[in-house]
Order: sequence, then C-alpha cells, then structure tokens
Amino acid sequence: MRHSKHKHLLGVKSAHRLSLMANMCCALIENGRIRTTLAKAKALRPSIEKIITLAKKAHLAEDAAKKVHYRRLAIARLRNKKSVQKLFDELAEDFVNRTGGYTRIYKLAIPRLGDAADMAIIEFVKASDKGYGKRKGGGKKTDKKSKSSKPKQKKDEKEEAEEIAEVVVEDTAAVEEPVAVVEESAAAVPAEENITDLDADQESEEETTSGMAGTTEETVSEDVSSESSEDSANEPDEKLANDTSEDSGDSKGDSKKD
Repeated sequence: MRHSKHKHLLGVKSAHRLSLMANMCCALIENGRIRTTLAKAKALRPSIEKIITLAKKAHLAEDAAKKVHYRRLAIARLRNKKSVQKLFDELAEDFVNRTGGYTRIYKLAIPRLGDAADMAIIEFVKASDKGYGKRKGGGKKTDKKSKSSKPKQKKDEKEEAEEIAEVVVEDTAAVEEPVAVVEESAAAVPAEENITDLDADQESEEETTSGMAGTTEETVSEDVSSESSEDSANEPDEKLANDTSEDSGDSKGDSKKD
C-alpha cells in the first residue's frame, strides 16, 4: 500500500524524472522564471528549494571545507557547474533571511493547445517583492505575566491621550480669535463685490433704455417720412380726379343748353 508516499511521478521512470528536474532547475536559476505545465511546476518546487537550502548553508558556513562540500552536493544534483556557481555566488544572498518559500507558482488561465494541459509560471521570490519579510500566524507567544501587564499600559496610554487632547483644545481656543477676524474681513469683501455688481447692473439698464429710446425715435421718423411720401403721391391723383369731374360737369351743361 502507498499511504503517505505521495510523489510527483509525472508518468515517467526515475532516471527520466531526475534528468528532467535537473534541467528545469538549471533553467530556473539562469532565467529566474520559466513557463511549464502545472504538474511539472509542482514537482520542481521541492527539488529547487532543497538546492537553495544547500546554497544558504554554504553562504553561512565559516569553514571552507563545508562550503566546498555543499557545492559538490549541488553539482551532483544539477549536473551544471555554471548554474551552481550563479546560485551559490549571486542568488544565495537573497534567501539568507528567508526560512522557506523560495518560489512562487502562477496558474495560467489558458491551457496548452493540443492536450489542454494546465499551464503555470514558476519564479523565484525576490527580496524586493511586497510581503517578503511577513510571516504567517502572527508573532511570538506571550506569557501570562506579560498579559497581566497590558491593562496598566492601556491606562498609561489613556492618560497620555487625555493630556494631549487638553493641550490641543487650548491651542484651538487661542487660534479661534484671529480666525473670527479673518471671517469678518471675508464677509466684508463679498458686500463690496455686491455693491459693484449693483452699479454695473444699473449702468447696463441705463444703456439698454437709451438704446430703446434711440430705436423708437428712429422708427417714428421713418413712419413720418413714409406718411409724407404717401401724401405727396396721392395729391396728383386727387387733382386729376377733380379735373375730370369738372370736365364732365361742363359737358353736361352744354348738352342741356342745346
């Protein structure tokens, strides 16, 4: 039975799996991030973190023989001296203050074309990332004696807060008087602005009334001139009508005499 013997077998033999993990570890060390399937990323995490632990031990060791020993163990697993040199000389310093969790896995939304395998990105956790120094589970455990001393600390903090509040109230009372003077001056300024606005409105009304008077005078003069022209045009017509009426009267008188 295989209870509690979970391993990422990946459906291949052990020799194939070891060489696959070594190649993926070298690629991750050289590039800092790789894209692979989700199953391979989960299988890669424990193996690369064990090698990073060897690099940390070599970095913290004072004995030169131990440093060489840890380096040889890493070369036996990775089978690449350049990758081991980069990990021990450059990357180990970033993980000295971290107790675990050296890698991060992002699951991608789009699966691989062909077999629809889940894809993921695995990368190193850098010291410049947010939350690098945070720990899970809170801080250290506290004793009963330290718990009993907390109420006294709270009382002292309350007293200090009350003293600070009193000082702040006194400062605000001293500052209120000049503020009132500033408010009065600010209230006087809008009154002057209102007076200027009223003067401007009166001037605009006078201009409009003068404009209306000018326009009415012009219209009256135009009406008078049009009436005079009409009267002058109608006078010749009236004279012609009178002449014709007189001629007709003379002709009627002559006919009666005959």
